Amino acid sequence: MSQKYEAFEDIYQRAAARHQGEAMLESLLAQPLDNKALSQIGDDRWLAAMTQKIFQSGINWQVVRNKWPNFEKAFFAFDIEKMLLISDEMWEEKAKDASIIRNYGKVMTIRENALMMHEASIEHGSFANMVANWPTTDIIGLWAYLKKQGKRLGGNTGPYSLRIMGKDTFILSRDVEGYLRNREIITTGRDTQSAWRGAQDAFNHWQQESQRPLSQISQVIAYSVNH
Repeated sequence: MSQKYEAFEDIYQRAAARHQGEAMLESLLAQPLDNKALSQIGDDRWLAAMTQKIFQSGINWQVVRNKWPNFEKAFFAFDIEKMLLISDEMWEEKAKDASIIRNYGKVMTIRENALMMHEASIEHGSFANMVANWPTTDIIGLWAYLKKQGKRLGGNTGPYSLRIMGKDTFILSRDVEGYLRNREIITTGRDTQSAWRGAQDAFNHWQQESQRPLSQISQVIAYSVNH
């Protein structure tokens, strides 16, 4: 085993020691959905989740949550077909709607990401099917897809959107990134292919070793370095 990959059991025990034992640590870990459950989520909910994360970027999260019912109403519950039928003029009007958050650039991501999901549905039956069947051993490939085909889904926005919906993914949070850098698993910018590949290889290794989901491994690493 490469020396740069610390034994996952050692990481786990350090995290447990910092969080009042194994039982408490386990209570903090998320359980991702299985492929069947993921595939049954409506594409409108995927669009809503990604839109919420996009609007939360750089804004107090609670402000976005408080206004979210207004978003659902303004954008017809994020129905994909309806999003694609909205005229340019109506989009401009919606971007001025004081009941939501007036940000033209972010509002327009809704149309672009609806189009991304529509195109994915043509090939895969639904965007949800594509996500569900995407192998977690190449989760960075899904990150790259969202970044390239979607709008404002780069950085951690795409990965956080996936996790909140139940797709198994690790997150390059500040704590996780710091740990990986300390072990020299990643040595380049966080959003480079080299960093993503190094992180994916490490998480694949720990997944095989621990038989845990990537999301739990990611959380355990974060808890192991931060109180």
